[in-house]
Amino acid sequence: MKRSELGFDEIGEFYWNYLRLIPEDAELIDCLKRNTHDFTEFLKTIPKEKWNDRYAPDKWSIAQMIQHILDTERIFQYRALSFARGENKPLPGFDHDFYAMNYTAEDRTASDLIREFRAIRESGIFLFRSFSEDMLGRIGNMNEMNATPRAIGFIMAGHVLHHKDVIEKRYI
Repeated sequence: MKRSELGFDEIGEFYWNYLRLIPEDAELIDCLKRNTHDFTEFLKTIPKEKWNDRYAPDKWSIAQMIQHILDTERIFQYRALSFARGENKPLPGFDHDFYAMNYTAEDRTASDLIREFRAIRESGIFLFRSFSEDMLGRIGNMNEMNATPRAIGFIMAGHVLHHKDVIEKRYI
């Protein structure tokens, strides 16, 4: 399915900021694969001494931002799986700032964070491949808004592009 085929009823307005970063003709699985490759290659170009830098005292380091992406990938994959399986209970949101206070990303190496991103994303690609068209279109509720697994897949790619842009503009 193409990103252009998503309906506005498939995801809340907030997430369209991420979806707009994805080309309309992008196919879900190809988009996730390309996004994974491009982002990991980009991360490899960042000098190791920059990974713990912050552009302001109250902002995350690059390492913390990547840990945030890892957490978010896992949460989005769980949400997609839940909706594909027909979960009808609302799933809660999560406080990404609270999560950030409870991990030690700056104690991890860049290569470890990059490898973990690739592993999580590759697992997600297998997950999305396993869904039928019907499963991809099932609507669930997350963070007090409706969402479908196919919208969540594209959001994952857009979320990464958003943070890549922040790194390029603010950190390097």
